[in-house]
Amino acid sequence: MSDTIYFNKETTQRRMKRRILLDRTARIVFSFTIVFALLVLGLLIYRVVSQSIGWLDIQFLTGKLSISAERAGIKSVLIGSAMLMLIVAPVTLVLGLATAIYMEEYSKKGALQYLINTNISNLSGVPSVIFGLLGLTVFGRLFGLGSSIMAGGLTLSLLVLPIVVVSSQEAIRAVPGFLRDASYALGATKWTTVRKIVIPTALPGIMTGSILSLSRAIGETAPLVVLGIPTLILRSPQGLMDDFTALPIQIYYWTLDTVLTKEYANLAASTIVVLLVLLFLMNSIAIFIRNKFQRRY
Repeated sequence: MSDTIYFNKETTQRRMKRRILLDRTARIVFSFTIVFALLVLGLLIYRVVSQSIGWLDIQFLTGKLSISAERAGIKSVLIGSAMLMLIVAPVTLVLGLATAIYMEEYSKKGALQYLINTNISNLSGVPSVIFGLLGLTVFGRLFGLGSSIMAGGLTLSLLVLPIVVVSSQEAIRAVPGFLRDASYALGATKWTTVRKIVIPTALPGIMTGSILSLSRAIGETAPLVVLGIPTLILRSPQGLMDDFTALPIQIYYWTLDTVLTKEYANLAASTIVVLLVLLFLMNSIAIFIRNKFQRRY
């Protein structure tokens, strides 16, 4: 006797109609959400760009900070942000890549590795102000770095380091196993295989994650506020131990000071446009690297 499954035609049609209705409803809701988000984003960009018109010029980019809104510029702010990235980039790349290589290629699989990976992933969700408090305690006071570029760079490095580690681990994990096997079959050592095969193959993913982490670091405000970064520096920083200010800090305080001087809103909008352009360029570079050098096996 063969097993036969009988379906109730009316019940099946009713369930199908309900599922089709649910699918259409979800599509409409999600489409409305996307359109609403794009409208809000477009409104914000329009508001910022319109307020920056007439203020964002060469004098603004090359001038010094001033209490006078008409004469204020962000040259020292741009230099401070650039020098900040000179600390964040090598620290996060070296430590993040080294950690990822050890965790994926050398550490033993087990509960300890799982615990470490879980904690690294959880660190990515810790509020940035917590890293600011950590940086203030360790770098600012314990090491006596104060509110220097070195203190700010090391603090932001701690903030984005988990992102670099996780993205590098994913890139290394995506390297096909037969490439490692072929290297070992030719007599290569473990380190030679990692250095000659694994890292070059995973480099597009590693660089993409690193650039995106730098994009987050250059736009962070809370850790720098906790460190006590000043807002008005009349001279550009000359060394890593000098005091500095950065783009998000200047935006934050100019926005607060609009209560006293309404022209500061135009300065804040102009600085926001500059920051958005930098973020757009960095993200575009990350996308280009991913699409240009990504290999398919």
